Amino acid sequence: MATVMEFTSPAAEFPLGSVFENVPGATVELERLIPHETLIIPYFWVRGGNTEDIEAAFEPHVGVTDIRMVDSVEDEYLMRAEWEQEYFGILSALAKANVVVLSGTGTKDDWRFEVRGESQDAIAEFREDCRENEIPITITAVHAMLPIQGEGYELTETQREAMVVAYERGYFDSPRTASLEEVAEELGITQQSLSSRLRRGHRRLIRATLIGSS
Repeated sequence: MATVMEFTSPAAEFPLGSVFENVPGATVELERLIPHETLIIPYFWVRGGNTEDIEAAFEPHVGVTDIRMVDSVEDEYLMRAEWEQEYFGILSALAKANVVVLSGTGTKDDWRFEVRGESQDAIAEFREDCRENEIPITITAVHAMLPIQGEGYELTETQREAMVVAYERGYFDSPRTASLEEVAEELGITQQSLSSRLRRGHRRLIRATLIGSS
């Protein structure tokens, strides 16, 4: 059974974390990606950073060979990074274990990842590789993928809980009767985490009900 794990890692541990030294108010969000053993080129967004040269904000870091800006929308920048194949870090460990990155968000405080392995063994392999290579991660949740009301409606337990509570409290009503802050406080998570869970949950439901049936 597919297993989802959420974990955090220090901001400086992940190569892209070097941006926070120059732009401490920035948020970096990885695009959903499937690491490959021989080529890891993730696209990612940088938000909340006021700098004339966003590329220069990323100082050279071990493991990164190149970072380029692909597009920009106001103060949001779409970037592309290329990695040293020999560098062993979080992405390399994920690629080796064939684990998919569902989301990855970094701030000056830490990185927060949600990943999916096709089995518990894949997740276990990733954790063991991190331990053997002294890659610091803190696991915050591990759970199985749940089919919700039919084949293809796969939501994690945390995504389903977030969407149900937000619905019941009136977050989706017009006008809203509950704010993002209030729902997040009830769930005991940050507003950023709640927003991420709702966004990923919506994407999976849309893919299953609209895209998949078109």
